[in-house]
Amino acid sequence: MAVTNFIPQVWEAKLLQNFHKASICELITTPPTEIKGNTITFNKVGTVAVKDYAGTVTYDGLSTPKVDLNMDQKKYFAFQVDDVDKIQAAGDLIDSHTAEAGATLQEEVDKYCLGLYTGAHADNIIGTDAAPIALDKLNTYDKIVDLGTKLNKKKVPKTDRFVVINSDVLGLLSKDDRFTRQPVVLENGIVEGQKINGMQVVVSEELSVVSGKVKIMALHKSAIGHGEQLNETEAIRLQATFADAVRGLMVFGCKVLRPEAMAVLTATVS
Repeated sequence: MAVTNFIPQVWEAKLLQNFHKASICELITTPPTEIKGNTITFNKVGTVAVKDYAGTVTYDGLSTPKVDLNMDQKKYFAFQVDDVDKIQAAGDLIDSHTAEAGATLQEEVDKYCLGLYTGAHADNIIGTDAAPIALDKLNTYDKIVDLGTKLNKKKVPKTDRFVVINSDVLGLLSKDDRFTRQPVVLENGIVEGQKINGMQVVVSEELSVVSGKVKIMALHKSAIGHGEQLNETEAIRLQATFADAVRGLMVFGCKVLRPEAMAVLTATVS
């Protein structure tokens, strides 16, 4: 990769960074305790029976159902830097483009994770592709409340709940007096101080939009399991050219662990 804007007379090694958002996948999902290989196993707590006491006690065996998560998604980046460019850029070129690659990888992870809306429990669905809910400034807040009610009916814990929206939906909420008129979105996507029906509001532009229909996800942290590894990031010397190269490989995977802990609203934004 030769630097396209290289000027022999003057080189200003300050590169303008592209705009990216911080990843939210790690915020809203359950990570594994340990990663070994590309398959991660999550164990669920088995059901414990409660019985009437009539003078004797019988003991049940415990089961721990498992869910395997296969980190089968693979993404990589690779670029080369000619010796002259590397010297002129004084290292900023490599560092900045490696950071750019890392941010882009995280956006790919978020997009994959938020695409798991199809795993929600059947009766936790509001609206469909054939009959989406038309959102406007009057009903958006209420429909998100309904998502939280779906989780309540499944006895999902009140803590660690999230609802993921995009900027269009945030704009509608901002016009409702029950929501702040000037929401502050933190770097990790959290809308500061804003919860709706016990769910922390998170904004992501990677939220799935299918044929103009947005998939708003409400979930408990335990609903989705997530694992990722940046397997290799290395600099190598290329043969047959005076250049170095930087490359990196990430493997990751996400899977619905508890469909009852996820609710989805399919909607159009007016």
